[in-house]
Amino acid sequence: MTSSVSAAPTAPSVPTSKLKRVVAASMAGTVVEWYEFFLYATAASLVFGTYFFPATGSPLDGIIAAFVTYAIGFIARPLGGIVFGQIGDRFGRKPTLQATIIIVGAATFLMGCLPGFQSIGYWAPALLVALRFLQGFAVGGEWGGAVLLVAEQSPDRSRSFWSSWPQAAVPVGNLLATLVLLVSSWVMSSAAFLEWGWRIAFWLSAVIVLVGFYIRRHVEEAPIFLEAKAQVEAEKATSYGVVEVLRRYPKGILQAMGIRFAENIVYYIVVSFTIVYLKTVHEYDTSQLLLALLIAHVVHFAIIPQLGRLADRWGRKPVYLTGAILSATWAFFAFPMFDTLNPVLIVLAVTIGLCFHAFMYAPQPAVMAELFPTRMRYSGVSLGSQVTAILAGSLAPILAIQWLRDFGSWLPIAIYIVIACVVTAVAVVSLRETKGISLQAIDDADAARTAAA
Repeated sequence: MTSSVSAAPTAPSVPTSKLKRVVAASMAGTVVEWYEFFLYATAASLVFGTYFFPATGSPLDGIIAAFVTYAIGFIARPLGGIVFGQIGDRFGRKPTLQATIIIVGAATFLMGCLPGFQSIGYWAPALLVALRFLQGFAVGGEWGGAVLLVAEQSPDRSRSFWSSWPQAAVPVGNLLATLVLLVSSWVMSSAAFLEWGWRIAFWLSAVIVLVGFYIRRHVEEAPIFLEAKAQVEAEKATSYGVVEVLRRYPKGILQAMGIRFAENIVYYIVVSFTIVYLKTVHEYDTSQLLLALLIAHVVHFAIIPQLGRLADRWGRKPVYLTGAILSATWAFFAFPMFDTLNPVLIVLAVTIGLCFHAFMYAPQPAVMAELFPTRMRYSGVSLGSQVTAILAGSLAPILAIQWLRDFGSWLPIAIYIVIACVVTAVAVVSLRETKGISLQAIDDADAARTAAA
């Protein structure tokens, strides 16, 4: 396993100016793609349940149906991770990321053009599901490529800090989606917003996709990837991709899934189920809800790089484990804060939840990148993260809403989060500390294992 590597030959350092350009390119595309992905989550909470599905008499029924289509995107993500992981390991991170941004942009724009249930009946949710699948398929290949584009060019001693910046781009994308919906809800009536106002945010994706695609055209592949690619081509016995990583690094895949589990659940409970809870239980104002999320996303963005830097100083395991432990406590004080309906306490509860989440989210790219050698890293990272999304992020809001409906209480949700955090804590404990390790050393150890085999 890569964690057993003790030698750490240092790869040639990339100039800071070039590294910053790589970070900017990675973030630009990530902002675009996650703007569109999270736009769907917010719209599913506020609009899609009534617009695309038949009325049943219970507002939670439509929301559950909307989040089932939301889950389709998560089901598609592992498939996208496998396909684009294979392409990314074979042909490069750059062309793969260019393809994913175009696909997700087209799917999101077309969502904004769909008629509702009253116009075309069940064709409306069917078309929504198809576009959601396409969107999830593209996003499944996005995350691994974006973080590896940076991680593979970062200095060994600060890899967690630099690779946390693409993570920080995710709340920026969510922030933009929330901001567009917030402004729309402010400047038009509720009826107009439900009828057509929500579409504006989806149509805007066409503009920002072009910006992100242009920026990504001007990045270069990491030297360590180019070397690994040349070696695979020269040595026909050396393989790459999904099958190879499953065969040689099954433990790494399981560890990647384990550390991802609680992080994914906590995030979607905080940013998606919180909206549903306050909206359905307390009929809280939509604009106030979106404003609370907006503030929380700003703080989330600011804290992620700082915790990435902390993981370079203290180590990956202590920071990640802290996040799992803190997140296990969140629901027990957050939902009582929500029940006060005090705007300040609501903002504080959401913000604290995202700060706890950031302890896990910031070091995650470095941890996962250090689990696999370069020739199969894209596939390993994508598979470990995206398969988990089916069991975690896709189900979390659905289960939480169902439990809220069945029990009328947030307590089952709090217990669910605790169990998830225990799973992640066990996975973190099973890791060996890789702070400061060289990716070249990981490749050398992999080559030695291959030769011995």
